[in-house]
Amino acid sequence: MKIFSSEQLNEADKITTEKQQISSADLMERAGSQVFNWLHHRMQGAQVPIHIFCGIGNNGGDGLVVGRLLIESGYNVHMFVVNCSDKRSSNFLINYDRIKNVSNSWPVLLTSEKDFPKIEEDDIIIDAIFGIGLNRCLDGWVLKLVHYLNALKSFKLSIDMPCGLYANAPQEDLDAILKANHTLTFQAPKLSFFLPDTGKLVPYFEVLDVGLDPDYLLKTEPLANLITKTEAQTFYKQREKFTHKGNYGHALIIGGSYGKIGAVILAGNGAFRAGAGLVSCFIPKCGYSILQTALPEAMVITDTNETSITSISVDFEPKVIAIGMGIGTDSETIVALENLLKKTTSPMVLDADALNCISIETSLLKIIPKNSILTPHLMELERLIGTWTNDYDRLRKVKEFSRKYEVIVVVKGANSMIVRDDTLFINSSGNPGMATAGSGDVLSGVICGLLSQGYEPLIAAVLGVYLHGSAGNLITQEIGFESLMASDISNAIGKAYLALFEQEPDPIEETQEEPS
Repeated sequence: MKIFSSEQLNEADKITTEKQQISSADLMERAGSQVFNWLHHRMQGAQVPIHIFCGIGNNGGDGLVVGRLLIESGYNVHMFVVNCSDKRSSNFLINYDRIKNVSNSWPVLLTSEKDFPKIEEDDIIIDAIFGIGLNRCLDGWVLKLVHYLNALKSFKLSIDMPCGLYANAPQEDLDAILKANHTLTFQAPKLSFFLPDTGKLVPYFEVLDVGLDPDYLLKTEPLANLITKTEAQTFYKQREKFTHKGNYGHALIIGGSYGKIGAVILAGNGAFRAGAGLVSCFIPKCGYSILQTALPEAMVITDTNETSITSISVDFEPKVIAIGMGIGTDSETIVALENLLKKTTSPMVLDADALNCISIETSLLKIIPKNSILTPHLMELERLIGTWTNDYDRLRKVKEFSRKYEVIVVVKGANSMIVRDDTLFINSSGNPGMATAGSGDVLSGVICGLLSQGYEPLIAAVLGVYLHGSAGNLITQEIGFESLMASDISNAIGKAYLALFEQEPDPIEETQEEPS
């Protein structure tokens, strides 16, 4: 699913009206009707007071359409116009005039704090104040209105965008955004829904298809691509019958130090569960018995050193190498990593302490094989690219880093992001239970296992992140968030593969699903 900028969506509106030979007011009617249908399906005529707050632009026009349709269907509707300027969009005025055809009273004009209505706890608030066209921070009495609505316990539904939230630009004041319980957004989700600073203000959302020109949507390069089940299905490669383990690659996982052998076990398990034909683990001597016992399917090769990695040598050519989990940052380990990078030409998976070693010895950045996959959490990322001022600044720096060193960066988080050059993928799967020790080790193993089977590096990163998150979702349905352990995720990768082709829908708000 594509994520477009506000400018692109405005262009899509314009092209749609031209190609479909409809007016912009007709398109607004279509959008408002979709919101009404969503509400009517759930409310079934219930006489709960509905308070609709409309701005004076096109988002306000959407709200007027919704209000008119609700009134026509007999709902208990109270309409308000947030009269913050003398300028009104033509479509707002068209739909403002249409209200008089279905109601004996005009919407109440709000011009100051003294006009704020009393709203009960069990009422419903619909926010149609500002949409994707907003480009400045709220102030004055309109800001106070948002604060007033936020303080109410009433259910709040936003149309297209929560009031005050920008679609794809940094926010000056996070307190100047309406905290909606649910958002119905038009045609495509917005980038701000997935970023840490602003995503928490959009806890649940659904996308309503308003029939924008499909040719434009198909051909336009988006800001980002949201990875859902539909996209993940297209990446999956079906196995042929007459194959053997050699067809699915020999993965080498290098990591571990005294007390941290478990990280390699988790990564190795993830690689096997993802489908690697063979997995060898290179570890310090102290982990030999542990790993042979915990992961009997893996072959084990040990360093000459008892407690850490000091010199990496194997007698085979691995299809892919993943390195870093639990490896530490000793000076000898950094030298061993440098020697490995110098002689390896195939893309690698660099995780955890491999990234910390590179942050210490930054000259190693220049010898990372092209199209390698780096999987930092936020602290590891900061050591690589420096600090950032906001989520958009972080994305800019990650793209610059990816472009400069010709690598793929997986920025781990609630909506993990995969970056290569200017291309951005955002993952939709996963949940808060996955914030647990070893989860990242499993992810590195899964990506390694996909690379081992011959998936292209970018596809391996994108599909690996999705499967990892999907496995986490599936297992939390059985054990909840708090009880989730990293080994549960790797053991559920098989379920994630099977779920790719189940018929149940894959909602894009999957990351917010509650465990059963």
